[in-house]
Formats: sequence, C-alpha cells, structure tokens
Amino acid sequence: MADDCIFCKIVAGEMPAHRIAEDDRTIAFMDINPWTRGHALVIPKEHTRNLWEAPIAALESTIAMAQQIATRQRDRLGCAGVNLLNCTEPAAWQTVFHYHVHVIPRYEDDPLRLPAKPLEVEQDELAEAAEELRG
Repeated sequence: MADDCIFCKIVAGEMPAHRIAEDDRTIAFMDINPWTRGHALVIPKEHTRNLWEAPIAALESTIAMAQQIATRQRDRLGCAGVNLLNCTEPAAWQTVFHYHVHVIPRYEDDPLRLPAKPLEVEQDELAEAAEELRG
C-alpha cells in the first residue's frame, strides 16, 4: 500500500467508496465524478502506479472484472455500449497514480463525446510508425 494513494485507502477500508464487486485481487467501485450513469472504476488491490508498471496478473484480473462490470451495466442499467479507459501518466490524463480502468456505460442519448477526432495520415506515416513498433 502506498501511504498517499487514495485507491489504496479504499482497498484498506480507510476511505469510503460505493463498492460494487470484489475478489481476492481486484475491487470495483463507483467513480465519484461519473461521466455517465453507472461509471465505475476497477483496480488491482496491490498498488501499482500505472499500465507500464503493472504485473501481468494485475492486468488480467483487472480486465476480467471490468468485463463483469460491463456486463452488469448492460444487463442491469440497460446501457447500449461501454468504453474502457486507462490513463497512464499526466500526459494521458492520469490523476490518481494507482493503475485503474474506467468502465463507462454508454447510452444512446448520452452527451459524452470523445475529446478528439482521428487524424488523417498518409500511408507512409503509418508504415514508419509500424516499423518503429515492430517486435
């Protein structure tokens, strides 16, 4: 547990949270500033800063619980879709430095929109980036 981590304090029961699911490795709870009705967070119980540092086991258990929560959102809240969002480091909007996944239910009439539009790029730009990213 990181002493200054609000999510570690939630895991330890030192901070309140509306818990919706829990197992031996993960916990899911409601986001206190939801983007849509039912917006939840899923975290590993073990502290890890972000996606880059998370052990594979933490990633696996977190995404498995995210799937369970997304299914509940569909079946119980009637959402029409779901967005999963992870933010790693401030440049990508991370504000709580404990790895977590947002499970955001989407409704046909909700006002939530992506903050950007896809770029139009030339094929050679794609090929160059692909070459840099290969194995």
